[in-house]
Amino acid sequence: MKSSARRITTVVAAVLIGFCSTVAGAQRTETQSSRSAREFIRVSKDRTRFVFSNGQREFRPWGFNYDHDASNRLLEDYWKDEWATVSGDFEEMKALGANTVRVHLQVARFMNSATEPDRESLAQLGRLLRLAETNQLHLDVTGLGCYRRRDTPRWYNDLGEAQRWEVQARFWEAVAEVCSASPAVFCYDLMNEPIVSEDKQNRDWTPGEFAGMCFVQRLTLDRAGRSEKEVAKAWVETLVKAIRKKDQGHLVTVGAIPWALTFPGAKPLFYSQEVGASLDFVSLHFYPKRGEVDKALPALAVYDVGKPIVIEEMFPLNCSTRELGAFIEGSRRLAVGWLGFYWGKTIPEYKQSKPDIAASMALEWLDYFAAKTPDILNVPPRVER
Repeated sequence: MKSSARRITTVVAAVLIGFCSTVAGAQRTETQSSRSAREFIRVSKDRTRFVFSNGQREFRPWGFNYDHDASNRLLEDYWKDEWATVSGDFEEMKALGANTVRVHLQVARFMNSATEPDRESLAQLGRLLRLAETNQLHLDVTGLGCYRRRDTPRWYNDLGEAQRWEVQARFWEAVAEVCSASPAVFCYDLMNEPIVSEDKQNRDWTPGEFAGMCFVQRLTLDRAGRSEKEVAKAWVETLVKAIRKKDQGHLVTVGAIPWALTFPGAKPLFYSQEVGASLDFVSLHFYPKRGEVDKALPALAVYDVGKPIVIEEMFPLNCSTRELGAFIEGSRRLAVGWLGFYWGKTIPEYKQSKPDIAASMALEWLDYFAAKTPDILNVPPRVER
């Protein structure tokens, strides 16, 4: 667990190594936010961007996925016993210039059974909301995670589609009840990377394990003659209805794989006119390949459907940081928000650690993020008309 003294040293070090202008730029932007701390974020009337609820100031999401720590522990693994770590990480993300943090909530930690939410985890979520408010950070609350197979309850995986959706609706109703009054919530993301492919034989709800995690999740095992759009539409409407029972104000989205990047000519599913009517904005996950930024930008344009677009995940995983920066710049014609990753280690800590490929990638990314913050966040005020 990191001590308070180490936290102070880390922040001071970050300033001394040349990020004074970054922090100052972020502070100027967020000072405006603190004037009306209770304002919610909504979509602008022209449906091109986000504004605070008085309609006079733009909100541009810029921040991190805070999905696990440097030891690959999920947030719920340590947020109760090591709260000082979580609190310090939020301070560090803020110091780097972030205004948005995406957190990933697991089904196993928020549902004790098909009908009983976990009240202890819901209380801890409330604590996280207060921490975000204190640091003037906004949360992208992503739910229904089944990231580790060993943690996913057998009772949950054994359910049929209809019963599984009922559990998911109860999950979101419980989460929305906790979050409804908080100005720290940017949005609810119904699920990370849902897909509508079938698997009648193996009954595998979470295919495609990557680095020990299952990030993709099926909505059905058997479409039973329904089209992909029919399944997706019914699922989205079921969960949005559950959220709206408790929260009429916060935005709702779905973190989607941009299949147009893999299959040129592919059309949006969740953001099609038939499926996405109740989704407030588009959330996409982009990992451009080296030398193929020119392919990523046309794939992004496929999702220009008359709603704000947020690049909800990005990282120089398959390309250089310079190329990812080129993608961000090229995407600014369409996108109005960008979220990378933060895994609990600061720039000075990466510099002091034993060098390896993963650490070098993360260090380059954080250096870029901090330097880019003033350009992204210093948004001139625009009055909503």
